[in-house]
Amino acid sequence: MTHEELFKKALEDVKKYDKNPDEELLRELVSIYAIVFRNADSAYVACGQKDELERVKKNFLLNKLHVDLSDEEMDRLLEEVCQEIKGKKLRSTFYYLLTKKLGRRDAFV
Repeated sequence: MTHEELFKKALEDVKKYDKNPDEELLRELVSIYAIVFRNADSAYVACGQKDELERVKKNFLLNKLHVDLSDEEMDRLLEEVCQEIKGKKLRSTFYYLLTKKLGRRDAFV
């Protein structure tokens, strides 16, 4: 799958949750995480797996977005996004929504 195909797939999914999506932000996410988004094992966030959410917290929230939140606040935010996304949780959409909710567009664009 090309970057453009990944972007179009991600954009279609993001539009379910953001009627006026930030395409520049999404394009950057797809560019940076293309390998992760292409891989069948990592393309989706498994909200039912605690270790998966801990990985998102550590690798995305802390290491990439550099959030200054308590563990409890990060857990609440992750749970909020888990509840917001219906069905399969496409990682690109998950990361996009976290970034938007935290107002951290500047981490990518």
